[in-house]
Amino acid sequence: MGKVEVRDRAVFIDGRATQIISGTIHYFRVLPELWRDRIAKAKQLGLNGIETYLCHNLHEPQPGTFDFSGILDFERFLSEVQKAGLYAIVRPGPYICAEWENGGLPPWVSAIPGVDFRCSNPAFMEMTDRYLDNVLPRIKKYLYTAGGPVIMMQIENEYGSFGKDKVYLEHIRQKYLDHGIDVPLFTSDGPSDTMLNGGTLPECIQTVNFGSHSQGAFEVSRRFRPDDPDFCMEFWNGWFDHWGEEHHTRSADDAAAELDAILGCGGSANLYVFHGGTNFGFMAGANGNGDKEGKYAPTVTSYDYDAPLSECGDPTEKYFAFQKVIRKYRPDAPFGTPQPGKKQVPLPVKFTQTASLWSQLDRLAEKKHALKPLTMEKCGQGYGFINYRTTVDGPFENTLFFPEVHDRVSAYIDGKYVGTVYRNDEERKLPLAVTGKSAVLDLLVENTGRINYGPLVGHDPKGLPLGVCLGYQQQIDFDIWKLELNDLSPVVYGEFQNLPQTPAFHRGTFEAEAGVDTFICTPGVKGVIWINGFNIGRYWEIGPQKTLYIPGPLLKQGKNEIVVLELHQLSGDSAEFTDTPGL
Repeated sequence: MGKVEVRDRAVFIDGRATQIISGTIHYFRVLPELWRDRIAKAKQLGLNGIETYLCHNLHEPQPGTFDFSGILDFERFLSEVQKAGLYAIVRPGPYICAEWENGGLPPWVSAIPGVDFRCSNPAFMEMTDRYLDNVLPRIKKYLYTAGGPVIMMQIENEYGSFGKDKVYLEHIRQKYLDHGIDVPLFTSDGPSDTMLNGGTLPECIQTVNFGSHSQGAFEVSRRFRPDDPDFCMEFWNGWFDHWGEEHHTRSADDAAAELDAILGCGGSANLYVFHGGTNFGFMAGANGNGDKEGKYAPTVTSYDYDAPLSECGDPTEKYFAFQKVIRKYRPDAPFGTPQPGKKQVPLPVKFTQTASLWSQLDRLAEKKHALKPLTMEKCGQGYGFINYRTTVDGPFENTLFFPEVHDRVSAYIDGKYVGTVYRNDEERKLPLAVTGKSAVLDLLVENTGRINYGPLVGHDPKGLPLGVCLGYQQQIDFDIWKLELNDLSPVVYGEFQNLPQTPAFHRGTFEAEAGVDTFICTPGVKGVIWINGFNIGRYWEIGPQKTLYIPGPLLKQGKNEIVVLELHQLSGDSAEFTDTPGL
């Protein structure tokens, strides 16, 4: 069995000082069929390790119910890392940030009475204990000391950016020890006095996260821990995108020069990210601190990150620039030259069937009644959409007013579109007139991603937290449908119709080659796309992302099914594919 220790400002593996040059791959953002390929390309780059978070929200979708199957089988992922002859660094959370929905915390935690997040609150600690009691024994089998690849594990995540409850951090550390975790434990934080004061523990190695000015960052780190190694646990070599913003890029030369500076002083580095993958389904998170400068900003579906390995697994200019640097420090590594993967451009898919969302509500969800609109969390719902329906008394000319919108609400009166209000809109009002004695008001609310960083983590309820008003009169007596959309098989379709401003499912088929990647172009204003029943994510015409990645393993030889939930109106009766991502 192997031994890992940190001493004399270095990481020693089996007694040898080892410079760690690892890269991030999140197993939950990459289809399992592609794990081996992505890990192999990390090894060809010259890396000697793979780092990954664990995603608590998907592993424990309901309290006490755990899932480690398919794309969540991180044990299989760690086995692939080991088969490749690489080390592994694991960061279990429970909070991970990662631009992931709610920072990886399950949404149901918010509904626990008396809960307070990421501190020594008894309700939060009880939830954390149950989670760790389930994942730590699984990780333990893969520790380096047990013959596996895992050489280091993290306590919480960038905790100094959020809090300073050392009782909470120490509780997690002790939980690791109680489960026999005997590889070095570490914390990671930004290189500032406040963050390092709040986020570190004396018994844990201190690492720092940054994207530039490495020498200054290490100087701050050394001031706090002169005996710890220089270790950048997150070298931000690219960046992520929000809807409605410009696509982020960083030049290969600039990023490579910074990597050279880190490694040149003897430091270790983890590339965040080596390969980003995709925020499949409804898993993209959001940013926002609740102040004017921190407006709500949801993350796009792609987690390409301008990384060395692109979203579809192709090497980029940055890949080869990094490889050139790494050769200086690991000259004997088994370098390779991976080629771009095969792409296909199927003929445009023609939509042949449509189902209005209004006609499918009772098929997709059991109707619930409440005096006022309940948030998703209070309904026991995690993700997707929620529809509120009530009857308003007429006649009148007035204004629909939404005190809070989390995150985007479209209003319909007797099935006719009234308008949409987005969370960031300064004016959260819509003019509304009813000529008869009454009318049916539908309010379709989309959760576009819970905030994943900062003080609002865990405090971002979805739906209409303060209800809806006519003028300032609170409306009551609502029917509620929880539209998580995990299973679309109950939907009953009719002939294709592209009705304006009508939320609807549109279905079609297309011919494809099995196992070959492609990209689908944005087919409408805003919506979600399923390929053969798999939710590949959201699209939105405001960009910057203009295509969604369809990994080859999702495609069958011959006929394949596509379903689009378009909230407003499709661009036409068909959707086109391309072999080039539009980010």
